[in-house]
Amino acid sequence: MEFNAYKRRTGEDDQPEGTTSEHLFGFDETNTSSGPADDYPTMAPMGILRRRPQGLAAEPQKVTESLDYEIAEHSVYRATQAKRPTWHQYRYVVIKWVLALVVGVGTACTAFLINLAVENLAGLKFSWTIGAMGHTTAGAFFLYALFNVVLVASSAYIVAFFAPQATGSGIPEVKCYLNGIDLPGILLLRTLIGKVVGSVGSVAGGLAVGKEGPLVHTGSCIAALLSQGGSSRFHLSPKWFQEFNNERDRRDLVTCGACAGVAAAFRAPVGGVLFAIEEAASFWRPQLTWRTFFTTAVVSVTIRALMNTCAGEEDCGFFGGGGFIIFDINDGQSKYWAYELLPVVILGVFGGLLGASFNFINGKLTQFRIKYVYKNNHSSRRLVKVFEAMLVAFITSTFQFCLPLAFPCKTCDPEISSCPRPSGVHYGNFVRFTCPGDNQYNDLATIFFNTQDDAIRNLLSSEMKNEYSPGALVCFFCFFFVLAVITYGISVPSGLFVPSILCGAAYGRLMGMLMTSITGNLEIKEGTYALLGAASFIAGAMRMTVSMCVIILELTNNLSLLPLVMFVLLVSKAVADLTGILPIYDLHIHIKKIPLLEHHTEKYFRHLTASDAKSKNCVQFSRVEKVGHIVEVLKSHTHNGFPVVESHPQDAVTNETTTLLGVVLRNHLLVVLKKKLSFLRDPQEVVDPLVAFQYDITEFSKPISSQGMKLTEISLTDEELEMYVDLKQFVNTSSYTVQEDMSLAKVHQLFRGLGLRHLCVVPKPANALGVITRKDILPEHVESEYPEVKHLSRTASYGKLSRSPSFGSYSKQKELSGHLGDNLMPRQLDFDSGSSHGESNGNNVI
Repeated sequence: MEFNAYKRRTGEDDQPEGTTSEHLFGFDETNTSSGPADDYPTMAPMGILRRRPQGLAAEPQKVTESLDYEIAEHSVYRATQAKRPTWHQYRYVVIKWVLALVVGVGTACTAFLINLAVENLAGLKFSWTIGAMGHTTAGAFFLYALFNVVLVASSAYIVAFFAPQATGSGIPEVKCYLNGIDLPGILLLRTLIGKVVGSVGSVAGGLAVGKEGPLVHTGSCIAALLSQGGSSRFHLSPKWFQEFNNERDRRDLVTCGACAGVAAAFRAPVGGVLFAIEEAASFWRPQLTWRTFFTTAVVSVTIRALMNTCAGEEDCGFFGGGGFIIFDINDGQSKYWAYELLPVVILGVFGGLLGASFNFINGKLTQFRIKYVYKNNHSSRRLVKVFEAMLVAFITSTFQFCLPLAFPCKTCDPEISSCPRPSGVHYGNFVRFTCPGDNQYNDLATIFFNTQDDAIRNLLSSEMKNEYSPGALVCFFCFFFVLAVITYGISVPSGLFVPSILCGAAYGRLMGMLMTSITGNLEIKEGTYALLGAASFIAGAMRMTVSMCVIILELTNNLSLLPLVMFVLLVSKAVADLTGILPIYDLHIHIKKIPLLEHHTEKYFRHLTASDAKSKNCVQFSRVEKVGHIVEVLKSHTHNGFPVVESHPQDAVTNETTTLLGVVLRNHLLVVLKKKLSFLRDPQEVVDPLVAFQYDITEFSKPISSQGMKLTEISLTDEELEMYVDLKQFVNTSSYTVQEDMSLAKVHQLFRGLGLRHLCVVPKPANALGVITRKDILPEHVESEYPEVKHLSRTASYGKLSRSPSFGSYSKQKELSGHLGDNLMPRQLDFDSGSSHGESNGNNVI
């Protein structure tokens, strides 16, 4: 049975016969310690993860991994903290804000260049086509279609052969990354190039797509590239820059990039921040709110400055007054009446049903593409994607050019001086097209024969009553809806905001025309209802409410529409949710079988425990392991985390013979094997604590959107394979554990709320050392219990905090100070008194 991507609740019936959940998702962290590497699934077309057929040779694996957002507090991390100077924290904060500034400027400049290229290519296309129409209509159509097909073919070729992860809008991929899933290649430099160049080709080529979604992906790529600490290929890796090359800081910077993309697309800085909170980000902190708001403000200022350079008609070619979706309807409807609530509700219902229908049809079409169109071998599949994009471009060009020919011309209002649109101008209302009269225009060509941004402005305009005929609006909605459905999913960068706005604006304007004809109220503006229709379709397809409401208000500069916009968004989202069909981005995530952790859990999670979900066979290491054994385990298993246990005599109370020390990560083990600094000849040999200071914490970070270091890159001699490693130096001693009887719902909350990658399941403890309450972790209480730490507080000396070695609890500091020497430990701390405080606090149960 096919995997049903349209239902949130997936049971056993939703899975193919003989396929377990981990094979369905193809995700290593779903069961971190069971199954050999040979059973690991490979990446299939369109990102679908499948089980490898038996008997086939293993291919290079494209593994979907989780991200290590948790800080691994091992000896190397503590040694790095101890080595940092007092001013390090100040430098760290300053560089964070500088990077946010660079992300904002970079995203704004990229968005401006994309818009500049799109407007100039589209202007050139329309000017050539209109010039050819003076000679022959058939020749003009051939020129128009050829121009579009060539642009779309170039976009599809770049995506299919150079940057396959640049296809689509990129928002689902960014959402998955911020959820903790590292999809291969989604934030690389080639993906950024493919996204930028491909967006220009697909949008200028007249496809029913927008550049707003790809701009979110573009901003995220720029942020991710800045966070990786330079480029080793070009020898640009400053040491102060590399400390941001970790997944925790990278996640925050990618969030800023996603906000910057929305702000650049709509010139809506506040809406960009709310978009990340509502739709993209899974983890949020108060500090991130300030940084994202700063980034979007930088984007807004930069775009405004860049647009001022193109203020003149001839300054930037065909750019002119187009390029960005922004419109001012202050001259439109300024008030509304109670009887208008009924058509607003109807618009909301229509928007919810039509948006959900769009998602359903597009999801089925995407599954059809995966199952039948892209099922052949790899090289042919890429050619098929290019030809499919070219076919869609030709069909779109045919509809855009031929449909207006079937509609009669309309007479201009004598009071409107810009009707028809002057020759030589490729943007604006009242396109003359093939109309013979000097005071005539073609209403359908005004929408179709324009860039998408100009078409939105034309549909939302209120310059003329009955500017569009009902037949033209119905025709445009039906054909553009079909074009948007078949276009989203082909191998080109494509956004859904613009198609959604155009579809909703078409039936919204019809509702406005109906209201003016029924009520006779001349103060009711068709453009206002077009805006409400656009909001309803977006809420039905994407289920965004708060962020979209603010974006619309920032676009229109009209706060008087706030109640109506809020009302139609709520109704549309409620109706779409009642259909049971997923939002478009979540739908494509489910179709690709990416293991996204959603906000809520299934009801049956309360009836399952952590023991029910844990791995069947736990692959673990002892504290001291032979190098050869570590290599064999890494070869035979693809897990990224291994529990480390230490054996000891049987405990009289718990009867346990082992103690869990924590979890050691795969990439950390690879660094240890490559550097060979911690190899021991005798398993009883005592490890020198100073060895931890010889490592650089940045070496343990995995490169962005890639597999990182591989075992095949490490060469070890037979003598080295017989040596030993004490893994305690590299174990995250503060890793999270749960009891075996904890409900699976709470386990889900821990993973989603803390951004975990691994979680060890342990038996029920036999005893409790104490209880920690809210009062026990208040700084005032801790400083009263341990007066010697007051100088380390942020209020006393924020910079000295980075000098604290933090080698564990105070009860262990005395032992460590004897090994490391007094010169490595803070002289202000009295570890004898700290130890006594720790003993008394251990019995303090409140």
